[in-house]
Amino acid sequence: MNDNWNFKSSESQCYKIREWLLAGFTLTSLEALEMFGCMRLASRICDLRDRGMRIKAEKVMTHTGKYVTQYSAIQ
Repeated sequence: MNDNWNFKSSESQCYKIREWLLAGFTLTSLEALEMFGCMRLASRICDLRDRGMRIKAEKVMTHTGKYVTQYSAIQ
C-alpha cells in the first residue's frame, strides 16, 4: 500500500505508468523519470502489483553496457 505523503502525485504516476504499460510499451527507471517525473519507479510498480496488475521485470543491457530493469505488462 502506498504510504507516501505525496499520495496524489504517486497516484497520478501510477495511472500514467499503468496506461503506458497496458499500451504495450516497456519502461525503465530513466524513462519513467523523463516521461512521468517518477523518481521511484520500483515503488510505483509495487503499488500497481498490489492492485493486481501483472508486470514482468527483466534485466536488459543499455548501449553503455550497464544493466537496468525494464518493466512490461503481462497481457
